[in-house]
Amino acid sequence: MPKFQSAYQQFHSTEMALIKIFNDLLLAADQGQVSALCLLELTSAFDTVDHTLLLTRLQRGFGVQGGCLAWFASYLSGRSYCVVIDGVASHVIHIMCLVPQGSVLGPLLFILYMADLADIAAQYNLTLHAFTDDNQLYIHCKPENVQSAVSSVQQCITAIEQWMAAADSDLTWIRPN
Repeated sequence: MPKFQSAYQQFHSTEMALIKIFNDLLLAADQGQVSALCLLELTSAFDTVDHTLLLTRLQRGFGVQGGCLAWFASYLSGRSYCVVIDGVASHVIHIMCLVPQGSVLGPLLFILYMADLADIAAQYNLTLHAFTDDNQLYIHCKPENVQSAVSSVQQCITAIEQWMAAADSDLTWIRPN
């Protein structure tokens, strides 16, 4: 699990995430630093997980191989859903991307899919704390270095945007071991 990922694990609640971030901001202020905080809300993120990209990330980033990888591929493929109201069913929708919500594996697969974000943030000296699909990026600096910190945040967001676009093309950023 990523180091600063809250949700879906014991003692990692929303409250704990907020306390951690608030504490980091207060400690920086006590040292005479200012902080830049960027909140990223990835709306409907569970619904945008590309299965091929997820399987590639599981294999390359987390060492899932062979039968285990085939099991995940089987778990993700061939899924569909429909809505039934008063005995009337909607058209069947065949799922091409998303992780199944309401399952035990859905949240874990989503977290592993998004784990690269912390590594991207670290490249720009930012801290990332995630709670499912809500991500907080922040950096602390001396007041005279604000422009540099803002530039780091902007560059990091651009890198995250490029990483997220990889789901529409090919895997361009692979999590280092």
